[in-house]
Amino acid sequence: MDGEDQLIEKLALGVPSIGTRAARRIAAPGVQLGIGDDAAVIVPGRNADFVITCDAFLEGVHFLAGRHPADAVGYKALARATSDIPAMGAKPRWFLLTLALPQIRTGDWLADFLRGMRRAARELGLQLIGGDTTRFASVLSSITVLGEVAPGHAVTRAGARPGDVLYVSGRLGRAQLGLEMMRNSAAGETASLIRRESGLLRQHLYPRIRTRLGERLGNRRIASAMIDVSDGLSTDLGHLCAASGVGARIWAERVPRVEIPASQSKLACKRKLDPLQMALHGGDDYELLFAVPRRRAKELRRAPEFRDLTAIGEIERGSRVLLLDADGRAKPLRPRGWDPFR
Repeated sequence: MDGEDQLIEKLALGVPSIGTRAARRIAAPGVQLGIGDDAAVIVPGRNADFVITCDAFLEGVHFLAGRHPADAVGYKALARATSDIPAMGAKPRWFLLTLALPQIRTGDWLADFLRGMRRAARELGLQLIGGDTTRFASVLSSITVLGEVAPGHAVTRAGARPGDVLYVSGRLGRAQLGLEMMRNSAAGETASLIRRESGLLRQHLYPRIRTRLGERLGNRRIASAMIDVSDGLSTDLGHLCAASGVGARIWAERVPRVEIPASQSKLACKRKLDPLQMALHGGDDYELLFAVPRRRAKELRRAPEFRDLTAIGEIERGSRVLLLDADGRAKPLRPRGWDPFR
């Protein structure tokens, strides 16, 4: 039976990290002291501001240990925590992991969890520098991610102005479709479902985080305001508008949405799945929603992943957030995305 020291060593060796015993506690650029002491010591860059965020990922609330693969849990826990960093225009650098889990999860399940987290850390350019572990009846994780951005270049939700164009990356509603597919499968069938439909489930299990795009929008000051679509477009657009003190209108026909393939037609009928409603209100996509002044639109064309961007509307005066149909008729876009207390 492993004790806490052995568990910490597993974590430190399982993902890219700084300060492990195996690494002789050597430092790295920006980090004087990592794992192995009471706290990490990091050194601010000469020309950088720190951007810090944290995120919880709980069994029974955000995932089901009996259905979701452990490597997907590890991957998504880190990816979703990191999503707020590029949404501020910053570059992800380091993270702290607090992990609580039952004894039965410290063996193969933990190994798979760390395999997924290691993959996410490498893709996102992150290194583990500390955290905490404890025993609990279910799996609970809390991750703090630190990023860097040029001084004064952090992109907040509060900078949008009337006339700015609203853009979103990717296709929205894909994570919601994956969740519905997982919900519709029997507990013993999820492994075969994932093998058969890995493409459809990818955004739900292994969400893509737009780090390069977010960094470019911040470094070049292209975006006036930005947020990641974690709670759903209707909710997150409302957050951005409220912070900026503006309204917005978006065109329903321009919203890039998930395509439901024929293989999921029965599920779509059973669950009454509508691609537009999933794109508007489904959460967990972690795409970027941002406003761009019209004078910066040409520079946006040189941004990474520009082909994945869609102009869906514009910022207006006032406080109303409107959805326009194909005939130009407008109705209020109510925030109906994810709310853990609803």
